[in-house]
Amino acid sequence: MSHLDHLRTFIEAYRLQSFSRAAQALGMTQPGASLHIQALEAFVGKPLFVRRSRGVTATEAADELARAIGPMLDGLEMRMASYRQSDELSGTVHIAGPSDFIHGKLASGLAPLLEQGLQIRLHTGNRERIYSLLDSSTADLAITASLPDEHAHGFARLLTERFLLVLAPELARKLGKRPSAEALAAVPLIAFDEDLPLIRPVWTALFQFAPTLQAALTIADLRIIQDLVVQGQGWSVLPDYQCREALEAGRLVSLTPLEEAPSNELYLVWNKTAMRSPRLIHVRDFLLGMFANSVH
Repeated sequence: MSHLDHLRTFIEAYRLQSFSRAAQALGMTQPGASLHIQALEAFVGKPLFVRRSRGVTATEAADELARAIGPMLDGLEMRMASYRQSDELSGTVHIAGPSDFIHGKLASGLAPLLEQGLQIRLHTGNRERIYSLLDSSTADLAITASLPDEHAHGFARLLTERFLLVLAPELARKLGKRPSAEALAAVPLIAFDEDLPLIRPVWTALFQFAPTLQAALTIADLRIIQDLVVQGQGWSVLPDYQCREALEAGRLVSLTPLEEAPSNELYLVWNKTAMRSPRLIHVRDFLLGMFANSVH
C-alpha cells in the first residue's frame, strides 16, 4: 500500500476528527482507515491521534504533519480534478449564507452559472446553521462573517463590509451631522437582535464608550430594517453593500464617514475534503471572481 494512500486517509481523519467519517468520505471501511493511520504512525514513530469515545483528537505531531503535507495533497487533488472531462461541470451546487447577503450581493450574479447548465441551491441561516450545513456536507460552499477554522475548512476573503449608521433625511436634519449620544439614544433604534452586533462597533467608534441601548424594534432581516429606517421610524446600522443604493438615491443619510466606518471581513468557506470536484472548484473560483475587486 502506498504511503500516499496513508497520507490521504490521515488528512481526512485530521480534518474530520473521526476515523469513521474519514472512511466514509474515502469510500473505505473504518478498520481499513485505522490500519492506514497505524501504518503511518509506525512510519513516523509518533502517535498522531488520541482515540476518544467519539472521534479522535490530533496530537502535536499530527498538527505538524498536516501543515507540511496538507497543502501539497490538496494541490495534487485539484490538479488531477482539472484533467477530468468538462461535462463534470454539470450538476447541483449548494451554497449557504446570510439571507441579506444572498439577496443583496450574490443571487443576481449567479446567472452565468445557470447558463452553463449548473443547478444552484441556496440555503440561508445564521452562523450556527451555516456551519452546520457545511459540516454535514449539505452545503458545498458557504459565506460567513466569522473567521473559519483552518483545521477543517478552506476559505478566502470575499468582501470587506463597512458598517454605517443610517437614518432618514428628515431625522438626520433634526439631529445634525454629529449628534450627541443622548440625542441619538432618544430616537428609536431598530436592530438585528437584542445583542446589537452591528450597532456596538459603530456606537463605540462614534462616542468612545459601549452602548447601553435597548432596541425599540428587533428583526433579523436587514432588508426590513432598511425599509423601516427609510420610512423614518428610527435609526440603525447597516453594511455598506446593503444600503448603498438607498444612500445614493437620497432615501438614507449616513452619519458615519466611510473611511471611519468599522469593518468586517466576509469569507467564502468550503470543506477541504470536498474540494476535489471540478464542478465545486469551478463555482468556488467563479464566486471569488465576482468579488475580486471588493476585498480591500
